[in-house]
Amino acid sequence: MSTRISPGRILSDQRTHLIELYESVQKAAADAGLDPLLLELLKSRVSQINGCAFCLDMHAREARELGETERRIYLLPAWREAPDYTEQERAALALAEAMTRIGQTQDVPDDVYEEATRAFTEQQYAALVWAVTIMNSFNRLNVTARTPVPEPAR
Repeated sequence: MSTRISPGRILSDQRTHLIELYESVQKAAADAGLDPLLLELLKSRVSQINGCAFCLDMHAREARELGETERRIYLLPAWREAPDYTEQERAALALAEAMTRIGQTQDVPDDVYEEATRAFTEQQYAALVWAVTIMNSFNRLNVTARTPVPEPAR
C-alpha cells in the first residue's frame, strides 16, 4: 500500500482537539454511567463498518483488556443473530450502525431511536451519539491516511 499524507500529523493542533473531544466524551459517558465495555463494542462495530483496521485493532484489544470474550468480539458483525448481547448493547449497536450508515439511509429510523431512548437515559443516549460521531471521525481520518496497523506484541 502506498504511503499517504496524514492530516493528523500535518495539522496536529486539530488532531489534538479531536483527541481532547474524544476524552471529554469518554468522561461524559463514564459520568452518565455507561459501561466502558459497551463503548468498546460500539467503537469496534463502527470501525468494522468503516473498514478502519487501525481503530478496530485498538478497540478490540481494549475490549479484551476490559474482559471482553473472544467469542463476542468475533460475533460482533452478526450481533443481531447472536444471543450473546444484552438488550442495551443491541440498542447501542443498532444506533451506531444507523448513524454510521446515515449517508446511505439518510436517517436514524424511529424504531432504532425509540429503542435507544428506552434503553438509555438522556445523558447516556447523548454520550452514545457523541461516541459514535467521534469514532466515525477517527475512522475517516485513519482510512483516508491508510494509517498502518501496529505490529502485534510478541
